[in-house]
Amino acid sequence: MNLFNIFSEIEKSDAEATERFQFSRRKLLKTSAIAAVATPALFAATVNKAFADSATVVEVLNFALTLEYLEAEFYEKGNMAPGLIPESDKMVFEKIGMHEKEHVDFLKTALGDQAVAKPAFDFTAGGAFPDPFMNYQVFLTLSQAFEDTGVRAYKGQAPRLKDDKPFLLAALKIHSVEARHAAEVRLIRGQRVWASEMETGGVPAAVYAGENNIYQKEGIDLISLTYKDMYLSNGTNQQATEMIVREAFDEPLTKEQVLAIAGPFIKS
Repeated sequence: MNLFNIFSEIEKSDAEATERFQFSRRKLLKTSAIAAVATPALFAATVNKAFADSATVVEVLNFALTLEYLEAEFYEKGNMAPGLIPESDKMVFEKIGMHEKEHVDFLKTALGDQAVAKPAFDFTAGGAFPDPFMNYQVFLTLSQAFEDTGVRAYKGQAPRLKDDKPFLLAALKIHSVEARHAAEVRLIRGQRVWASEMETGGVPAAVYAGENNIYQKEGIDLISLTYKDMYLSNGTNQQATEMIVREAFDEPLTKEQVLAIAGPFIKS
């Protein structure tokens, strides 16, 4: 995270932002040894003070925090469950769990006393996914579901942060890490790394709803475009072409769609 570049962007968009920061660049440079250790929390606390008056930002970050709470606890329980994760995959899920905890810590610090409390979770979703911390295949299915949902959730909320560049940048950084998590889990499951309605791996269909979209921007038909300019000339058949086109763009999920997916896992 390039802290000074972010400060520059803040100043460009808000001339009064610098006055709201609790320290200056010069002071931060003088305390670089401390900043090297504490930069994520320091950054989060600073931006929180500068933009705490934004109700939209608070709402979006709390929405993200709820999802990160869910993921962090899921991996914490999974990594602690004896005999659940094979030795070959342990490092992957330990790292993912650490990342999710970092996301929680960052969002809580950024929100300060406006952060929502951690809810209670039911990772069986009322019995729909029995024994997720005893059955590795169920654990993997839920991991894929949570990660792919998280990717689409961040994408869906990004436009709401367009006027708050520091938070938009932070959200996009988390989004890209969630996408790497999803790809890693899909590889472990023997799937292709990109999300697809045509390869769900037992994940609830709602997680991939709309991923088969063939239109982008203002009604541009990607399949017709692709037929014309590339694939048909190379002899690729129509079915393969359509699959490639549909999977070339990830689609966002709305907040309501995400909550409908995550709702069964949240008890209170």
